[in-house]
Amino acid sequence: MPFFRNPSKEPLWKDEFSVFTSDERYVTRRQFTKFLTLASLGMFVGNLWILAKSRLTKTPAFPTAEVAEIDEIPVRGVKLFTYPTPQDHCIMIRTSEEEYVAYSQKCTHLSCAVYYSAKNDRLECPCHQGFFSVKDGSVLQGPPPRPLPQIGSDWEGPHNSKKPTANSRAYPPSMGPWRSPLSCW
Repeated sequence: MPFFRNPSKEPLWKDEFSVFTSDERYVTRRQFTKFLTLASLGMFVGNLWILAKSRLTKTPAFPTAEVAEIDEIPVRGVKLFTYPTPQDHCIMIRTSEEEYVAYSQKCTHLSCAVYYSAKNDRLECPCHQGFFSVKDGSVLQGPPPRPLPQIGSDWEGPHNSKKPTANSRAYPPSMGPWRSPLSCW
């Protein structure tokens, strides 16, 4: 060891330790405790503000939009549309004579466009082989972490001329008012 450094009276750990006793006086224990208390109080008040704001604001209501004509989509057929804004692409599938399901077309993994595979009766994401159920949008296989957001779909109009429509009723209210129902989380 004496070959690599100048011998001194101070031990090696004091030479390499970067905190000196004269610098310790800048922050006392009382100041540090005061800082921690105020920071914790500030975080608590911020969380209360977020909670109060989320409880007092309304969930946005999206209008009902007509998606297709009565026989425009065949059984096991698909119609692509945008809802509620032109940037939110959706897919509507006619699963039976009187049943339609609609989902966001964005995969919940990396927002690739999903498509309907009639042969396999599932929604597929070609980017990373993610597969979703047509019945409820749940993940069947692959890396997507969440099910596809479902768009509410109804038949509207008189009995003989009912048309499939899209509405936002199928969204869980826990999404909060600051999110579009089709936004990726």
